[in-house]
Amino acid sequence: MEREPGAAGPARALEPLRGLREALRAALSRVREGEARESSETFEQQRFWDTLGQTFKATSQEATKLSLAFSRPPLPSAEDCQKLSEGVQSAVLAAATVYYWLPKGQGTTLRKMVRDATAEVVEGMIQLTDVILSTPLQSLSQEQLISTGSIWEACEQISHLPQDNQAAVLSAMAAYLGVVRDAVEEMEQAQGEDQDPYSDIMEDEELGSRGNRDTYWSEADRKLLGPCMGLMKASKACLKKLLGAVKVHGKADTPEQVAQLDDLADITNEISPSIDELALSMYPPMNQLAVRLNAAKLVSVLKKVLEITKASHVCPPSEEGWVQFLTGAVDHNMDKIKDFTQSEL
Repeated sequence: MEREPGAAGPARALEPLRGLREALRAALSRVREGEARESSETFEQQRFWDTLGQTFKATSQEATKLSLAFSRPPLPSAEDCQKLSEGVQSAVLAAATVYYWLPKGQGTTLRKMVRDATAEVVEGMIQLTDVILSTPLQSLSQEQLISTGSIWEACEQISHLPQDNQAAVLSAMAAYLGVVRDAVEEMEQAQGEDQDPYSDIMEDEELGSRGNRDTYWSEADRKLLGPCMGLMKASKACLKKLLGAVKVHGKADTPEQVAQLDDLADITNEISPSIDELALSMYPPMNQLAVRLNAAKLVSVLKKVLEITKASHVCPPSEEGWVQFLTGAVDHNMDKIKDFTQSEL
């Protein structure tokens, strides 16, 4: 049975939790910065995922124990607090250790996803420890419930993680496509709002005068919007087609295939920020030279994506048609942008 610490006891009883928090912070730093352990042993994929799942489950259980122990008075004794802290620390360190088993050769995209999942669990545990240390004598607070729940969720997501680099790259690209699709829809909507892209966020009174030309596109601006939208749509089509090619032809059986998939994930990650820059420069008052510059940056990224795709194992002859078509579409739209902005140079 737990005993309530004496008057001088609460601070001493909580000392193991402070030590736990420091140990977790150090573990988080190692997870974020640590390298995979090189081993001559053959990597056993199923064993890795089974063991990682077990360590995440154990961490979730230790979080529940810790949270329950501090859900109502009396406070756990110093001895019980020490045991609880040791249980949490060993579970978290076990999860971090298993993460290090994942070799770089399995793919950097996959490792990043497993690293982020592991870091999220450690961060959640640090947050729970913080909450308990800041409100140790209260009944179970909303904040403590939320912290505990977030650890359960973080531990649960292990079952949804991709288990090889092909699945990891597909997951990453699907996320990029979602962001790009939203950006294209937003710009289409802005162009359809009766010549005024700010109509949904600015009222007539705020504008002072509906004749404020800074909130409208000129005729020359509208001409330039066409090929810019063409580039944005080509970006979306490129990601969609590449996603399909990786799904059908992507493999993670050899180091070369794994590396090619990582290259594709890295370069496609650059599409969304490039589209955002272009889209922001397209709003009035439009600086046509800035639009041209941002369009050229996006074109450079798209060309790299198409080149890397063509040279990779996800592009057999059956996929070459769309790569060629989109290369032509990108060039065509950029040529138009150059024509329309020539007088700005």
